[in-house]
Amino acid sequence: MAVPKGYAIGVLVGLLGLTLAACTHPERRPDPPAEPRDVLLMASTIGPIDAGIVGALERAYFAKTGVLVRHAGAGTGAALEMTKRGGFDLVLVHARVLEDKFIADGFGVDRRDVMYNDFVLLGPAADPAGIRGERQATAALRKIAAAQAHFVTRGDQSGTHVKEMELWAAAGLKPSGSWYQTYAQGATGNAPTTRYADQQHAYVLMDRATYLTLKKDVRLQVLVENDSDLLNYIAVIRINPAKFPTTNAVGAIAFVDWLVSDEAQQLIKQFGVETYGESLFFPNSTEWRRTHP
Repeated sequence: MAVPKGYAIGVLVGLLGLTLAACTHPERRPDPPAEPRDVLLMASTIGPIDAGIVGALERAYFAKTGVLVRHAGAGTGAALEMTKRGGFDLVLVHARVLEDKFIADGFGVDRRDVMYNDFVLLGPAADPAGIRGERQATAALRKIAAAQAHFVTRGDQSGTHVKEMELWAAAGLKPSGSWYQTYAQGATGNAPTTRYADQQHAYVLMDRATYLTLKKDVRLQVLVENDSDLLNYIAVIRINPAKFPTTNAVGAIAFVDWLVSDEAQQLIKQFGVETYGESLFFPNSTEWRRTHP
């Protein structure tokens, strides 16, 4: 399968055969890595990659099936554009308005909810706009704009940027001016954007998983949270085999079916608990919601 140039491919292959016998008999060489029985290529939004959940799911699926899932990371908008050129089997994204257009334009089929987390508004401890504790994100954004407090945006049509734009629109505002800064390298992802906002002592909209993974390294604090408008839904879409006949449709169906199964959803539920004391993502497949009301 051709891999689009210019994109980093995360290849996650588990080394099998390193048994206790191999450890106790150093003269014996470990068995070679198992060869994948099949390969799938997935374009994925960057946040879940940086948080580690994409890799965890890929490794679990390989251990179960011998099928290798490789991923190329980009913001949701760029990930969808990547797949329009062919060479991918599925895409993992989190911007419903872009997802619906992608399907309506004939590039994708069979959108399925997989998981969710939420966004939070981060800011410096001094909180110059006075948004700490606001119960509505839109009210907080109005305060930031009124104070012209430094705000950093990814500005790259990623899922995070699309959500931010939806919130500004809901607040009745079109942010502009020197206080509202587009991070020049926003397309590199949520983690670099968070670090940059921290360096600038600025406000930023960010997904909670990114914040938790960086919490020990940044001074930004969660100032606004738990607003239903901040929920962040992540879905998987298969690439339309009618438009791209070389797509591994059978393999993609099997992987998507597994992603929404109880086994994968349980993995999602537990992911991050041991390290961060709380889940980074929450299961959200239709099957999960039906059996876990």
